[in-house]
Amino acid sequence: MGKLLGAITLSIAIVLSGVSTSLAAKLVAYVDISSQTMTVKKNGKTMHRWKVSTGRKGYRTPHGTYSPKRMHKMWYSRKYDNSPMPYSIFFRGGYAIHGTNYVSRLGRVASHGCVRLKTANAKRLYDLTRQVGARNMRVVIKH
Repeated sequence: MGKLLGAITLSIAIVLSGVSTSLAAKLVAYVDISSQTMTVKKNGKTMHRWKVSTGRKGYRTPHGTYSPKRMHKMWYSRKYDNSPMPYSIFFRGGYAIHGTNYVSRLGRVASHGCVRLKTANAKRLYDLTRQVGARNMRVVIKH
């Protein structure tokens, strides 16, 4: 009975460890592709809700839960004609959350797969991420 209870407890802990990743984060940027919005929560409290642009037809924004891999106050895309990517938070390979000047397209799909925000909002997210530390931030992308 003791071994069985231990095995069940371990199994539950393993299952919950994936769930707790985003719950334990101090800062979470939830990206909803279907509504083209980002909701930013700090310690579980909603701080911001912004329009975004994600991958347009032929380009995909990856779904899932990610931790920031690297951050740059200003980055220029090597793949797309040195396009500026202010306040970039890279979360998977070349995919990032970053600012854009194409604000008229926010709220609908328009990017090559990155998550674009109004530059002032990208700066807010970048600054919040630096405050809590990148290891305490998660990016959650869903339909």
